[in-house]
Amino acid sequence: MKKIINLLIICLIIFQANAQTNAFKVEVSGKGQPIILIPGYSCSGEVWQETVTHLKDRYECHVITIAGYAGVPKLDTPILKTVRNELINYVKTKKLNKPMLIGHSLGAFMSLWVSSVEPDLFGKIICVDGLPFVSAVSDTTANADVLKKNPQFNPEAVAKNFEMLPSENYVKNMTGAMLYQVKDTARAIQIATWSSQCDRRTLGYTIVEISTTDLREEIAKIKQPVLVLGSIYGTEANSHVMLNHQFRKVPNKTIEVANSKHFIMYDVPEWFYAKVDAFLQ
Repeated sequence: MKKIINLLIICLIIFQANAQTNAFKVEVSGKGQPIILIPGYSCSGEVWQETVTHLKDRYECHVITIAGYAGVPKLDTPILKTVRNELINYVKTKKLNKPMLIGHSLGAFMSLWVSSVEPDLFGKIICVDGLPFVSAVSDTTANADVLKKNPQFNPEAVAKNFEMLPSENYVKNMTGAMLYQVKDTARAIQIATWSSQCDRRTLGYTIVEISTTDLREEIAKIKQPVLVLGSIYGTEANSHVMLNHQFRKVPNKTIEVANSKHFIMYDVPEWFYAKVDAFLQ
């Protein structure tokens, strides 16, 4: 009987260890108050490399790469909801004291999601060009329940479309698309390379999951200060209008708009670090 109990304990330990690592890879560096940095759609945690260099003498940086992205083993669906739950478990298991969150794009969405579910678990939040409901950018009346019934948002169909994308010239073609999101060509090539290393079905399922999940009401539960750093959506004035609508339910927020494309930390690093440093103090 004692052997059986010991075996069950070992199995439980193995299960728990896998549960902590199934949904994302984590790299920890630095010393000080903990910060969790979450990359955007299809990106590696390496997107935060320069930011970590800037912060690690003052903060303990936990850099996430989501399962299925940039060569990290994939996860069964639902992907982002599982990442949300395992990120909360990670903070509780590691006993991190109110870790702050810095998320880019999808990473900002994830930061808002975990903080809405566990308002007392996390510290300050920095959203870098990420939104609580991306589908409402062009149509503020967009409804997540309606979108889920739209064949264009059928997750299996979208996943198959991603699987059918030709591998030949993938990085070249994706680099062209990325140049609409970042100024520097070398950065665009790097982002495109991460995308090429992603599991195609994960790309499909996660784009549907974020497009059909509306956090605009849920974020009213967030208690921490939130810094929203936005890029240019047509004009600076339009960016402020759109961001104020998306984040209108966050009680304590500051909205700043950079003269930048989507990857603000790459396009205007000095502006970005100044805003981050002032907010985290």
